Amino acid sequence: MRNQPELHYLSLHVPGSNGQARRLYERLSFSTSSEEHGLLSRLTRGFISMKKKAITLAIVIVLIMLGAALYILRQNTFDMVEQPVEISTPQGKLTGLLTLPKHASGKHGLVLFIHGDGPVNASHNDGYKPLWERLASLGFASLSFNKRGIGGSEGNWLDQSISDRVEEARQALVWAREQPSIDSSRIGVWGASQAGWVIPKLAEAEPLAFSILVSPAISWLRQGAYNTEQQMLKEGYSTDEISSQMAYEQRVNELLQQGAAYEEYVQLDHPGKIMSRARWTFVSRNFTADAEKDLRNFKSPLLLLLGDDDINVDVQETERVYRERILPSSLLTVKVFPDTEHSMLRTATADSSLRATLISLFAPRKITVEGYMEQIELFLREI
Repeated sequence: MRNQPELHYLSLHVPGSNGQARRLYERLSFSTSSEEHGLLSRLTRGFISMKKKAITLAIVIVLIMLGAALYILRQNTFDMVEQPVEISTPQGKLTGLLTLPKHASGKHGLVLFIHGDGPVNASHNDGYKPLWERLASLGFASLSFNKRGIGGSEGNWLDQSISDRVEEARQALVWAREQPSIDSSRIGVWGASQAGWVIPKLAEAEPLAFSILVSPAISWLRQGAYNTEQQMLKEGYSTDEISSQMAYEQRVNELLQQGAAYEEYVQLDHPGKIMSRARWTFVSRNFTADAEKDLRNFKSPLLLLLGDDDINVDVQETERVYRERILPSSLLTVKVFPDTEHSMLRTATADSSLRATLISLFAPRKITVEGYMEQIELFLREI
């Protein structure tokens, strides 16, 4: 005979003894076999096991994230001393950072950083720090200021002419020479892009020990035209579209040369976004900038660093004019990096914001093209 399943009853107290109550009691009774009990037990154990695995996985993820955060923090901690600085000028205070070697003693040489275009803070959002650390390892301090209107510096950088920026650099040099930790005979400058119109003028006014220029242009107007054409070619615009944009920019240049007011500029038929009034004023003050004649002012060693994929600046023109104008030629050292764009990044890195971000976080000392900082170190060791 077939074994009957073992019965388990749910006890229920039912007052009275009438048939309706008894039938209710019988309906609430239930039975489970031993096999069903085993299945339930296995499901329970499986659920507990999955819960433990989920907790373990969560702990592992947290530990990985914590480890990554600590690694990023370590990679972005630089072996140098950073000091906030503030100087008073007739145009208002300037705020910035002075970095010093952590382990060297005595007086240090100094590199004054002069920014390119835009609302740049003292460290260029920490982008300068790997180079500052390298300079500190060579016994050099670095001095960099927030542009006016940025980070506590008073004024507005868009109100400045190139001559104003030269005067600002001179004020910074006066302050630097007064610092007891700085060797005033070993003060030089580093500058990028738009600084290529500032530093040649500064070289006439100040006794610079050396100059390092990264991606400077020669003519403001020619640089603008070159940048427009190369950017549009890279983005796949047609020849007709490029010609139309170049014609528009030529009309803008004609207004600038005529000294036109902002209102006249606004009335043009604009194919895209128009300049703000402040930007128009800034361009109006500086569009005639041309470094060619001022290159004669250099009297000390100069390092020129260029990238052959620069779409902002015609690097072939820049190299040619520098070689023609810097005399004696022994003052000039030129290095052109292959597959490198305007900011001394590999082109592949500059074209991928994700790649650039990851390198900045996990390997900031490798964000610039290989050989860039090494070339600067070699130059400074030899002068």
